[in-house]
Amino acid sequence: LRDPAMVQFMDTTHATTWPAFAAAGLSFAFIMYLYTRIFSFKTGKDIGEPRVDFLSQQIKSGSIKFLQTEYYYLTIFVLSLAAILFALFYTTSESVPLKTATCVSTSFVFGAALSASAGWWGMMVATDGNAKTTAACAGNKSLGQKGTLNDGLTVAFTTGAVMGFAVVGLGLLGCSLCYTVLTTQLDGAAQVMQCLAGFGFGASSIALFARVAGGIYTKAADVGADLVGKVEAGIDEDDPHNPAVIADNVGDNVGDVAGMGADLFESYVGSIIAACTLSISQGAVPGNVMSGNSAAGVALAFLLPAGGIACSIIGYFFVNTDQEGKGWNVQLGALMWALEKGMYVAGALFVGFAYGAVQYLGLDSAVFYCVVIGLAAGIVIGKFTEYFTSFDFGPVISIKDRGMTGPATVVIQGLGVGMISCVPPTIVLAAAIVSTSALGGNYGVAISAVGMLSTLGITLATDAYGPVADNAGGIAEMAYLGKDVRAITDSLDALGNTTAATGKGFAIGSAVLTALSLLAAFKEQVASAGTDPAMYDVGNSIVLSGVLCGAMLPYLFAALTMISVGKAAAEIIQEVRQQFQTHTNEKGFTLGDCIRLYTEMYERHGEGNWKAPAEKEVVPDSDRCVAISTRSSVQEMIAPGTYAVLAPLIGGFLVGPRFLMGMLAGAIASGCMLAIMMANAGGAWDNSKKLCEKLGLKKSKNPKEREQQKATVVGDTVGDPFKDTSGPALNILIKLMSMVSLTVAPLLKNYHTDFQYWYIGLAPLGVFVVLTLILAMPSVKILTWEDPLTALL
Repeated sequence: LRDPAMVQFMDTTHATTWPAFAAAGLSFAFIMYLYTRIFSFKTGKDIGEPRVDFLSQQIKSGSIKFLQTEYYYLTIFVLSLAAILFALFYTTSESVPLKTATCVSTSFVFGAALSASAGWWGMMVATDGNAKTTAACAGNKSLGQKGTLNDGLTVAFTTGAVMGFAVVGLGLLGCSLCYTVLTTQLDGAAQVMQCLAGFGFGASSIALFARVAGGIYTKAADVGADLVGKVEAGIDEDDPHNPAVIADNVGDNVGDVAGMGADLFESYVGSIIAACTLSISQGAVPGNVMSGNSAAGVALAFLLPAGGIACSIIGYFFVNTDQEGKGWNVQLGALMWALEKGMYVAGALFVGFAYGAVQYLGLDSAVFYCVVIGLAAGIVIGKFTEYFTSFDFGPVISIKDRGMTGPATVVIQGLGVGMISCVPPTIVLAAAIVSTSALGGNYGVAISAVGMLSTLGITLATDAYGPVADNAGGIAEMAYLGKDVRAITDSLDALGNTTAATGKGFAIGSAVLTALSLLAAFKEQVASAGTDPAMYDVGNSIVLSGVLCGAMLPYLFAALTMISVGKAAAEIIQEVRQQFQTHTNEKGFTLGDCIRLYTEMYERHGEGNWKAPAEKEVVPDSDRCVAISTRSSVQEMIAPGTYAVLAPLIGGFLVGPRFLMGMLAGAIASGCMLAIMMANAGGAWDNSKKLCEKLGLKKSKNPKEREQQKATVVGDTVGDPFKDTSGPALNILIKLMSMVSLTVAPLLKNYHTDFQYWYIGLAPLGVFVVLTLILAMPSVKILTWEDPLTALL
């Protein structure tokens, strides 16, 4: 017989989780509608430009090869870790060990599978939409039809919307289904939440590896293409003669689409899990705003994202623009409004829905205010991020001005901008945390994170739009579609750079609130009734030691990913240089000679107004750069990914929950600052380069202005791994550590003193030592200071 209280709890929550299933179904139905729109858009063949489709297929093929390679190794990792979780919970669980172990490990695999599916789905639609975006911008010359900015925006945003609604649909469906099944299999709400944390752990694991590997891939190719192509050869960013351009465009899809999708999928489900867990624990605390309302609190955590999906669908139909495509001369503020009005409509509708949901469930109005604070905090952080990274404002202009004195001052100014950009988001987050905690306790903080992420469908659509527009511009350049088409794609790209930067700010803010909620849930899981609060005082030597170790981890993680990008980029640079010198066509004409010929003829006839005859045209071997990026990124993801999983296991089992509490707090604080600094500094460097292009400095007859533009290219190259590899991966690091800790929290309850069961911690410590020794071996050379090109020097 089941516990009557549990039966009543199930009846109450199941009666209010059906909207989550309905909303997930609505999301998938809307995706089908979006696909019908995408299928109706013209391809390159339809407008008489078949090369557009050929280039798009090259990018798609490279993206598929990379994800297949990555997912092959991740499948081995996920199944191995699931087996370890099963053994761990089977040997240590006090009640129904077999059922508990099975539920945790199965939930872990389910979460990992859905996270990977979200990334794959996004990549597939993005690589279909890039060519159609290019075609929309180009129009049809044979019929006298001109492409427009609104046409390109519609295609790119519709493509991004498939990604956004796929993530929220899969996330809400997976989390609701997992929760529903677990409540029918387990007795006790606490046990259900323990196993549900396994679902979040699986999603976090895939998200981390996808972000790290995708980030290393895209930035290795980008850095290589920029340094050799732009700085050394003086050719355009997406010149078809650059061997690394296809790899760079592939990287946009596997890093900024697949990686980002897995990242925000994990944030989305993590916030729901944290809110559900804290609702149950806070509901048992007398005098709390959630006292006696555990079931209603859980229901709200599922109901808000359900309403957010419906509101986001309505917001989608408000996205359009009447701006002209003037390239980099576009007014970003006016163009940004085209996307923002959709988000604001969705947000306004969601506020009304949230009020009705809170009233319907009979919860205190303070909970509604927590939801609104979370939603508002996300918007405000996005606007501050836009200020620091848009070339309409002073911070980016100041970096461009420093280019007059060389690359060093560009890097110095960019670092300063990144550091000072930490101030406003930190104040906003602190105010949100304090106010929501005062209104609703720990549950208030958690539900504010749910509120921030509830309209993720349209927020992620605006973010995923960026890589699609970037790819469209690259394809237009490689297909020789002319300046008028490139002007429209450049306008879309300019907007995409800003939406990407604001999206990263939003991701950081939601990550901090989610991680903090998971930290609070972890503390309530491990703290016994009547525990002295002073045990977790930051002044305690054990807790403080954990804080210091935790604060160090984001720096170690960022260092590993930065160094990985540098090593992989070095190989790309060498390959591109080699092809410039030795790669020839059938007539023996080298790639470097072809580039010099184009440069000379463009100076005579104008850029884009001349094309080489067949005997002097040379097509680079792009597949070699794709292969180098794939191999390097998959190898280099091993160390940071496994260290992130092992760190909380070593700290928790070797020392105890107090040390782990400190480690999580230190990692959240340090990771938040570092992620904001790196994302905003990278975005500001990138747009300072774009500003120079907008001002025409690259083609200027004044040599000082050309040098100024080259200095900003160096700054952008430094910023590439900042904003697209290390910075975004730090969001997942702090959430993954918190989710791992919450998953193993029931196993740490028996630690009444520090180091009580230290011998258990020797197992993850041993794995760490053995893995480090293997990765440092001369035959492996992953953890090494040695230059990968030493043999060629």
